[in-house]
Amino acid sequence: MKKPKRILVSTTLILTILLSGCQSTGSKEEVGGNIEVEPTGFPIVKEPIEMTMMAPGTGLAEWSDMDTLQDYAKKTNINLKVTTPPMSDFGTKLNLAFAGGDLPDIIFGAGSSNLKASMEMDYGSQGTLVPLEDLIDKYAPNLKKLLDENPENRKNITTPDGHIYSLPLITDEDNAIWPIGPLWYNGDWLKALNVTELPKTADEFYELLVRFRDEDPNGNGKKDEIPFSDVKLDSSRQWLMSIFGMKTRGIEEQDGKVRYTPSTEEYKAYLQYMNKLYKEKLLDQEVYSQAADQKKSKGQNNQLGVYPDWFSYFTTGKTEEEALDYPMWQPLTSEYSKEAVVPGSPKMVRGTFAITSNCDSPEAAIRWVDYFYSEEGYEYLNQGPEGVLWKYETNDAGEKVKVFTEGTDLENTEDARGKITPDYGLTTPTYRKTFPSIKVDKNEAPNKFNDFIKTETEEKITKYAEVPFPLVYLTKDQQDKVASVSTDLETYVEQMEAKFITGVESFDNWDKFVKTLESMNLKEYVSIYQDAYDLWNKGE
Repeated sequence: MKKPKRILVSTTLILTILLSGCQSTGSKEEVGGNIEVEPTGFPIVKEPIEMTMMAPGTGLAEWSDMDTLQDYAKKTNINLKVTTPPMSDFGTKLNLAFAGGDLPDIIFGAGSSNLKASMEMDYGSQGTLVPLEDLIDKYAPNLKKLLDENPENRKNITTPDGHIYSLPLITDEDNAIWPIGPLWYNGDWLKALNVTELPKTADEFYELLVRFRDEDPNGNGKKDEIPFSDVKLDSSRQWLMSIFGMKTRGIEEQDGKVRYTPSTEEYKAYLQYMNKLYKEKLLDQEVYSQAADQKKSKGQNNQLGVYPDWFSYFTTGKTEEEALDYPMWQPLTSEYSKEAVVPGSPKMVRGTFAITSNCDSPEAAIRWVDYFYSEEGYEYLNQGPEGVLWKYETNDAGEKVKVFTEGTDLENTEDARGKITPDYGLTTPTYRKTFPSIKVDKNEAPNKFNDFIKTETEEKITKYAEVPFPLVYLTKDQQDKVASVSTDLETYVEQMEAKFITGVESFDNWDKFVKTLESMNLKEYVSIYQDAYDLWNKGE
């Protein structure tokens, strides 16, 4: 997503923590290889040292040319020699590096899709990855504060053997709680039908979709309205399942009990509700055949009443100002869920920073990354040092604001940012927090859409959000057993969901469906996750 007039920090995924401890005093320490590490502040080491790093490359710039890393090397006295395989090839290159023992000192920006949980456990237990928990307690005050303030953060990165082998991206941006882009209502249609209050129950939602279908809300005199649309329900499923008290299609925890939602009566009720919408043409009849571009085309043609997307105007093509009239869907209740609930994100990605046994000074490495877990450090990592992409100016109100420097391509500010910092398109080890964006003009007005998103999120998601299942670690034996079952389960459920919703499969065969799931070793599958959850819950 590129915005011409401001820096937008990641959607993924963000607490205000000031850089702690930087002004405190303390004696320097001699650590591995007789490298003296300063306990606080900059530089980190008195004499310059070099460390090797492996990270995914986005292709916009060589990391050695990035102003942020050049400036940070001067601050810290730590120079990096970085190898950056393309993002598309990074996982393969990382596996080869582990297999061949040709590892760098630091693995940066890998994320859990490349530095998998099973790899953390395997290579950690072998001594290839350095345990980090003691280093965090002694040398990483910013990260330690985040882990202490939210114990779930620490539990999410602690393996069953009690060690931490990788550091996370922790997010607390305004929309960090979103597990996926929300659902949006067509505000013009609501206005045309004089709808002043959004549905709060499954029945009220159904009734509004009927009105969308029958009352010509787009005003063209044609019966071309599509009340609800998506592509295979992949972007809306979690929100719709929440109407019936579920947060995901798969493993979830509820009051300490782990269950597989497709085998529940609540899931059957969800399927029956969606089947009703499909039969009555309230759900797009092309939901299982169309591509994302087709859905977007319908949105731009003002044919959609409710639809998912990161922001509503991505589908409609409207401006941010116009999108202020397109409200976010709010959670619904039903006889299966008397209290509203929606899925929430754990606001964390694991595997973003690891230190290998080849590193001469893990203490210096952990100090190097800890700065990015402060508010000041995150802004620095995300936007670079002053004078490169941005500078300070005083606006007419006497306020000090950030504005783009001369020469910045204002039509492509994100690419400009991606050339000066590694915090672009990667899951980086940092603590993301929403902060004021860089402005084109010092007197530029505050962005109303950002405030709109913050308010809508707080009112319609944050207060109802629950994480479906925490970030747990599975032992190798558990992982092997899960792997042998999960693909078959997911494939079968995906196929049968589409058949039930479109009416190809009769609900008379529901018991047969559940028995088939059970025959796929479902009981052991759930038991493995129950054990993993129990261990996580104990914080061991």
